[in-house]
Amino acid sequence: MKGKSTFLAILAVCFIGQAGLQQGVIYDKWTKNYSTKNSAQGIAPGLDPTQLMLAVAGFREMIAGILWVRADSFFDTGNYDAVLPMIRLVTWLDPHQIDVYSTGMWHIAYNFTDEESRSDRRYVPQALALGEEGTVNNPDTYELFFETGWIWYHKIDDDYEKAVDWFVKAHDKKDILRARRNLLRMAYYRAGRIEDALKLEFDLVDEANKIMEGKDASSAFSDNTLRDTRENNLDTDLVRLASRGYFAKERKDGSFERLPYDVKPPFDVGFSAKVTVESSAVMLIEGTWNVLPVGTRVRVILRDAEDENDPERKTKPAAMIWDYVKGVDLAVPTKLTFMQDQLYVRSRRFKKRIDMSRDYTMYPFAAEKYYIEFYYNPRSAPAHMQDKFGYTGEGFTDKNFLNTEVRPGERVMFTRLEITRDQIKREGNFRPGMETPILKTANYIEQTSADRQNEDLILVPGLRSDAKTPEAPKPADNTLRPIRKP
Repeated sequence: MKGKSTFLAILAVCFIGQAGLQQGVIYDKWTKNYSTKNSAQGIAPGLDPTQLMLAVAGFREMIAGILWVRADSFFDTGNYDAVLPMIRLVTWLDPHQIDVYSTGMWHIAYNFTDEESRSDRRYVPQALALGEEGTVNNPDTYELFFETGWIWYHKIDDDYEKAVDWFVKAHDKKDILRARRNLLRMAYYRAGRIEDALKLEFDLVDEANKIMEGKDASSAFSDNTLRDTRENNLDTDLVRLASRGYFAKERKDGSFERLPYDVKPPFDVGFSAKVTVESSAVMLIEGTWNVLPVGTRVRVILRDAEDENDPERKTKPAAMIWDYVKGVDLAVPTKLTFMQDQLYVRSRRFKKRIDMSRDYTMYPFAAEKYYIEFYYNPRSAPAHMQDKFGYTGEGFTDKNFLNTEVRPGERVMFTRLEITRDQIKREGNFRPGMETPILKTANYIEQTSADRQNEDLILVPGLRSDAKTPEAPKPADNTLRPIRKP
């Protein structure tokens, strides 16, 4: 009896001690490092500090589950500021909550948006860091390796070697879903690693054939569909590579130079742009892109001009240094301005108004000088565009803005305009009623009134080497038979 009383006394002392520890140290630490300090509703409203007491008393996984349910309710009500500290707390309490890591990465990389639904890309490095931590804590499953690769592949959509690295790690795990192995194939192609992509495709077809050995196609529907899909992917890619002249170039027998492959001659995309700052942090961007109007998007970025002395400005031409964050830190560089959007092309022109005036925390404009950059990488283009442009831009050119330096080994379109803070904020000599800031590339040609009358017409030019690009239609010109938009 005496021993039991002593044990209970020791247990009570430990319980009170850990309660004091959580009240005096742990809760303060979480408040300082993981809470959203500027939330109008305070720190994750609804959280009770006693939950942490229970956590350190041996109920960490259970409390983590309760908190995650609570975080889901915050998301449903749009209280994203409260979700972030909850994610961090749950992963801290239970580092094996794979769903929390993957969902948290999705929240951070995709769901912090401005008034026009542009995501806050300053959070992407934090999402990558969270994914990397998740893979360290959960090295035996493919999921977080795949999710981290997905952000490189889909969200960043530029540095495909990084996507390949993570997809390879996911691919090597035994529990990876069959369908998800296909993403490594896609990343290989976009990274320009054609031989690696083909080898993987043949391996996947062989694997699918082995799975079907001894099975009847009618009874093994999913396995048979998997084999058909992989065979179809391989056939399609072989035809596309042949049409683009890839095998002819590899043979080095002169056939590529002699024969009319689809990537010949390089197509001039004819880029030009004009930026008018209509009011504070509101830009109207217009320009030309001499490419058929389906599936074309030109990337536009406004960012701080580079300053190596400022550690917060981790940027590079037409992008950010996405993996600069070491360790999970949910705070973003508050002085950095980084806007990224897409210019959709119709009838060889684009025109878009970009409003950054209502989201001053996302676009602080703290620097004195900025770059407006225009960027197009054929590797990010859909397959039917790559049939003409190729994987590395061999079928692609721009007589003014072809660039082979900003992405080594690739032919991309890249140019930038420089703008000051006074210009973009309409301050100083650019206040309303004074000079209107207008920037444009040297080759930009103003639209005529006839051009504007035809803004609702959709042209359908061809990209094949023997096709002629039609001129912009005139009101009385019936020979082009333009299709009027309904």
